[in-house]
Amino acid sequence: MCGITAYCGNDLALPFLLQGLNKLEYRGYDSAGVTLLEDDGLVTVKCRGRLKNLEEKLSDYTLKGHIGIGHTRWATHGVPSNLNSHPHSNDDETISLVHNGIIENYRELKEELLEKGYHFQSETDSEVVVLLLDYYYDGDLFAATKKVLSRIEGSYALCIVSTFEPDKIIVARKDSPLVVGKVSNAYVAASDIPALLEYTKDVYFLNDYEMAVLEKDNIHFYSHDGKPIEKDMNTIPYDIEAAKKDGYEHFMLKEIYEQPRVINETLRGRIVNDKIILDELKDIDFSQFNKVYYVACGTAYHASLCGSQVLERVTKLPVIATVASEFRYNDPIVDEHTLAIFVSQSGETADTLAALRLAKAKGATTIAIANVLGSTISRDAHYVLYTCAGPEIAVASTKAYTTQLVLLILLAYYVAQKLNIEVNLQLIHELDTIPDYVNQLLADHDIYASWAKMLENLHDTYFIGRSLDYASVLEGALKLKEVSYVHADAYVAGELKHGPIALIEPGSVVIAVATQPHIAAKTISNIQETIARGARVILLTTEGQEVKNVENTYYLPKVSPTLQSILVAIPLQLLAYYTACIKGCDVDKPRNLAKSVTVE
Repeated sequence: MCGITAYCGNDLALPFLLQGLNKLEYRGYDSAGVTLLEDDGLVTVKCRGRLKNLEEKLSDYTLKGHIGIGHTRWATHGVPSNLNSHPHSNDDETISLVHNGIIENYRELKEELLEKGYHFQSETDSEVVVLLLDYYYDGDLFAATKKVLSRIEGSYALCIVSTFEPDKIIVARKDSPLVVGKVSNAYVAASDIPALLEYTKDVYFLNDYEMAVLEKDNIHFYSHDGKPIEKDMNTIPYDIEAAKKDGYEHFMLKEIYEQPRVINETLRGRIVNDKIILDELKDIDFSQFNKVYYVACGTAYHASLCGSQVLERVTKLPVIATVASEFRYNDPIVDEHTLAIFVSQSGETADTLAALRLAKAKGATTIAIANVLGSTISRDAHYVLYTCAGPEIAVASTKAYTTQLVLLILLAYYVAQKLNIEVNLQLIHELDTIPDYVNQLLADHDIYASWAKMLENLHDTYFIGRSLDYASVLEGALKLKEVSYVHADAYVAGELKHGPIALIEPGSVVIAVATQPHIAAKTISNIQETIARGARVILLTTEGQEVKNVENTYYLPKVSPTLQSILVAIPLQLLAYYTACIKGCDVDKPRNLAKSVTVE
C-alpha cells in the first residue's frame, strides 16, 4: 500500500520525488522518506507522519543530487516510526533502497544475517533486503540484486541506489506494481501512474520477476535470470489535470459528480442495435462453462455481488461471489469449465491477484474488470474489460464502483446473448439513460445533506435491504464507516428478527433500500418493526410502493430494478460524504485505509 518514486537524470531529483509521493498519498501511508546520491555520498531523510513533515525536515538540507528514491510507508512489519520509515540503508550507507510488499521469509533471512554479524536498526522486513545486498555485493550491484531476489520470498517492488555505482538505479518487481517512465532528460519510476503524469505519459510496465537498470540517458530491461529483454512503451491516455479537484472541496465529491460522465464513457460503443458489444470477449465460448465465480475485495466485492446475481438470473448458470482472500484459502472447486471474473479498481489488489493466479493454475478462464490500463490484473487475466472511471484519488471508491456495476450488468447480458438467451431489451435501452438519471439524483444533494445531520452524533447506524438491495446497503454501510467513522452494519432485512433488532432503540437510525418489486414490500414491513421500537428511518424506494410512517422517504427514478443498484449508490455516497464533512473527518484520506491494497 506504499508509494515509491525514483529519479535518474540530469536535473535535480528531489522535486520529482516529492511531487510523485504527493500524488501517491491516496494509497495510504504513515511515514515518508527520500535518499539522494550527493557528492559526499548517500543522504537519507525520513520521518514519521505526513509528507508535509518530511518537507519541513528537508528544509534544513541543501540537496542537489540527480539520482534519488522516495517512499511513503504504510506500516506492516514494525510500528510507524523514523527508524522503520524507508529508505533503508546498510551500515556504512553505501546502499539504500525502498520496498513495497512483504518479504515472507524475512525472519529466517534476518537470523542468517545476525549470525554473520549484521545489525538491524528497524523492525521492518525490508531491511533484510538491503543487508543481503551488502552481503552479496562483490563489485557488481546488478549481480548482487539477482542473488538477493533468488533468496527472498513474497512480494516486492524495489528501487536500489548505491555509491558503488552512482550512475544508476536498479528496480525490480514481483506481485507489487512498478512503472518506469521516459522523460526528456531522465528515466523515472513509481508504484503508480499518477506519480509520473506531471513529467511524462510514456511508460513501461514491469511484469513479475523483471528488472530494469535506469541510467540518465538509457534504460535496460532484464528477465528474472538476468537476460536482456525488450519492452514496448505505452502512452497513458489521461493527464494530471484529471487528478485535480476542479473547484470541489474534496476529491470524493468531485468523483461523485463525475459519475454521469464516466458512466457514459463506460457505456460508449457498448450498445448497438439492441446488442451488447464486448469484442474483447468475442473468442470465449460461454457454453463450455458450468460454474462462474466473481472474486473481489471491498467495494469491488459489493459490485460483484450485484453482478453475480444479475448473471445468474439471466443465464441460470450457478454463480458464486466470494471475497478474494477467502477464495484463495478455501480450495475452490475450479477447472477448465469454470469462468472466473476478477474485479479491482486499481488492478493491483494483492488478494485478488493471488486468487486470479490460483484460478488460472486450476484451468479456469479468467476475465478482469479493472480501471487502470496496464495494471497487473489486466495483464495477468486471459481477458480484460476496462471501466472508464479515470483516476480515482479519494480512498473511498465512488465512480469506480458505479462504472463496475455498469460493466458487470453489460457483461451479464452479453453472456446471455452469446448463449442465445432472450434478454430484457427495455433494460438495454434504459442503460443509455442512466447518466441522465444520475444527474437528477445529484441535483437533490440538499436532501442527503439533511439526512447527514441525523447521523452527526450517532455511534451506530443500521442498513437493511434484500436481493440486489442487500449489495447496495453493504456498499452504503462501507462508505459511511470508511469516511465518517460512524459504525454501520448492513443486514438482509429478513434477518432483523434473528438478532439485530435487539440493537434498535429510540433514536436509532435505520437506512433501508427497497427497490426490487418482488421483495420491496417485505423490506418496508421490516422497517415498521424498527419504527415500532423508536428508530428513525431513511428509506430509498420506488414509486408505487406503499409506505407509511416513514418521514424520510426518497423515491428513485423509475427504471428497471436491475439498474436501481447503480442509482441508489448516489444518495448513499453523498450521505456518507456529508456525514464525514459534518464530523470534520479527513474525507479523502480516512485513517488506517489505503486506496490500493497491495499487501495481503
